[in-house]
Amino acid sequence: MTAAADDFGAFVPGARRRIEGRPDGPLTGLTFAAKDLYDTAGQVTGAGNPDWAASHPAAERNAPLIEALLSAGATLVGKTHTDELSRGIFGLNAHYGTPFNPAAPDRLPGGSSSGSAAAVAGGLTDIGLGTDTGGSVRVPAAYCGLFGLRSSHGRLPFDGVLSQAPSFDTLGWMTRDPATLHRVTETLLGSGEVRPFRVILPVEAWAVASDATQAALQPLLTRLEEAATEVQSRTLAEEGLTLWRDRQIALQQREAWAGFQDWVLQTNPRFAYNVAANFAAGAALDPQVHEAAVHAWPAMRGAVLELVADSTLLCLPTVPDPAPRRDLTAAEAYRDWPRIAQLTCIAGLAGAPQITLPAGRVDGGPVGLSLIAEPGRDSDLTALAAMISI
Repeated sequence: MTAAADDFGAFVPGARRRIEGRPDGPLTGLTFAAKDLYDTAGQVTGAGNPDWAASHPAAERNAPLIEALLSAGATLVGKTHTDELSRGIFGLNAHYGTPFNPAAPDRLPGGSSSGSAAAVAGGLTDIGLGTDTGGSVRVPAAYCGLFGLRSSHGRLPFDGVLSQAPSFDTLGWMTRDPATLHRVTETLLGSGEVRPFRVILPVEAWAVASDATQAALQPLLTRLEEAATEVQSRTLAEEGLTLWRDRQIALQQREAWAGFQDWVLQTNPRFAYNVAANFAAGAALDPQVHEAAVHAWPAMRGAVLELVADSTLLCLPTVPDPAPRRDLTAAEAYRDWPRIAQLTCIAGLAGAPQITLPAGRVDGGPVGLSLIAEPGRDSDLTALAAMISI
């Protein structure tokens, strides 16, 4: 790592924006950084793309989540890098560079909330705000050895945050320790508790992870199983997670293209190849494929929600392997994406909260263990994480 990367390449170029929090709030003394999809008054939200930044005015007000944290006493210390328009999962950015992974410097940090993960893992801030549409909090948190929460869909307003696919977009945050994650979550979403709970291990989700990852997760999984009233292995997706993944991708790509197409066609912006390909896939999506995904979605959502009812949690690997190595090409790194998306699509399709806990290392790279609960039980998840974390 060079001297120029003393901040792990986490923050957007220019002077860091600092806004002091309230001096007597429940989060006073904590700092946070916000992914460059969140509006801060008087500053352009750059979204990881220079042409987006050049074609949009400065925000008039802070995003509600930023306001909520400031009112609770936390201090904003800067805006952080993202994959372009949040269309990525590894933290790669062809325009501004890829943040370093402080937990594994030879590996990618994950994305699209890459800068927030790097800033937290590097000790530059206590809380990293991200967004999660298809894994953009969960994946970088796992890759950087952090605790991360993808909140229940619609639980918090997405106002003042650049949307990718509204049916899946959620807000989320990352911390280095479970107590801080729980403190933030209770402040934003209300109190939580550890109730008696059952655990279901989706067999097809565990099969996606490598043997080495499964072995690394076992100690934390054992602690969870010891705290549960019952543990079962069950099939979640009768049709297979590959089909679930493909359906979510179809839904997400079509929504993303619908949201950005006017700007893309008018501006002809510069994109990295994988980002351009993502938009092109959304534009060219077969209407019958999209319609089939729309019709299948309620059944997939129902399958998840049926299992997580009555204080039952789904437990699965957050990622199948540690982060790809930093010296790989983008094409080589993205070979891991189809397997990752099989795991991240589950909570996305259900609109459910998911927490990832650091749970070990494989070849020097962190991996995480995830819990999915029924919507609204975000704070219960963070309370449990604080109880079982090693």
